[in-house]
Amino acid sequence: MLDAVDAALMRALQGDGRATYQALADGVGLSRTAVRARVRRLVRSGAIRIVGVLHAGVMGMEVFGHVSLRVTGPVRPVLDRLGARDAVTFAAQTAGRFPVVAHLRVRDDDALAAELAALRSLPGVNGAEVIRAGAIVKDAYTSVRPLRDIPIDPLDWRLVRHLQREGRASYAELARQVGLSQAAARSRVVRLIDAGVVHVTALIEPSVVGANEQIGFGIRCRGDAVALAARLGTLSGVSFLATGFGRYDIIGSATAPDRPSLVDTLEALRAGPDVTYVETWEHLTVTKERHRGDGGPVAPDSAPSRGGGAVAAGR
Repeated sequence: MLDAVDAALMRALQGDGRATYQALADGVGLSRTAVRARVRRLVRSGAIRIVGVLHAGVMGMEVFGHVSLRVTGPVRPVLDRLGARDAVTFAAQTAGRFPVVAHLRVRDDDALAAELAALRSLPGVNGAEVIRAGAIVKDAYTSVRPLRDIPIDPLDWRLVRHLQREGRASYAELARQVGLSQAAARSRVVRLIDAGVVHVTALIEPSVVGANEQIGFGIRCRGDAVALAARLGTLSGVSFLATGFGRYDIIGSATAPDRPSLVDTLEALRAGPDVTYVETWEHLTVTKERHRGDGGPVAPDSAPSRGGGAVAAGR
C-alpha cells in the first residue's frame, strides 16, 4: 500500500531521478536508510522505473502533433497500423468525437505534413484533424527543460545509453561500464544533465499506483495560452500540457485514481483564469506509449556530426 511519503518520494524522483537518498530524506523527514528502503521497494514493485530520457530536440525531433482520426469500421486495425509507425509516440482508442487520437514527433513541418498524408491514407481512416504544438509546457515522461547545444562524443552516448536503462546507476558503475575514472564519469553525466540532453526521472506505472482513469482534453482560452498552461500545469493529475495551433489553444491529458478525483481535476481546469471552453475524451485503451520502454528510440551508437543529437524517448 502506497502512502503519502511514497507519493512525495515519487514526485521528487520525477523532478530529479538521481537525487541523493539524503536529499530525499531531508524532503520527507525520514532517515536516509528508511528512504533508501522505500525507493528500492517502489522500484521492485514496479510502481516506478527510474530512467534517463532524452530531450526531443537533441536530434531535431522538435515538432509535436496531436492528431484526431475519424475511422470507418473497426478501430483496432487502425491502432495496429499506428503502432507500427516510428513517428507515432502515443496512440489510443477514445470515447468522444473521434475514436482514435495519436501523438507524433517529427523533425520539422514538412515531415509532419508527410506523416499526416500517410495517416490519412491508412485503411479505415476517413479524416484527420491536427494540432501543431507550439510549446510543450508539461510532460510527466520526458524533459521540457531548455536544451543547450554541446558537443557529444561516443563516450557520452555510452553513458546516456546506460542511464536510459538504469537512471540511478552509481557513478562507480557508470565509470566501470564505459572505462572512465569515477570522477570523469560524474563530470560527463552532470554536464549532459545540466545541458538538458538527458533528464533522469521516475516513470510512474498508473495501474500500480491506482491512477486508473485517463482522459485527454482540449482548451480554448483568452489571452496568453502559454502563461495559462503554466498555471494549469500545477494542478494535481495533469500529466501533459502543450499549447498549439488548431481547434484548441491548449491540449493535455490527466490521470486519476478514480472518477471523483478526475472530476475534481476537470473542474479545476474549467475554473482556470481565461479558460473559455473545455472538451474531453476518455482513453478507453492505450495501445502505444513510447516512454514506457516499448522499444522507443535510444541514444545512437556513435556521436552525430553536430553537437546535441539524439532522440527523445517521450511523447
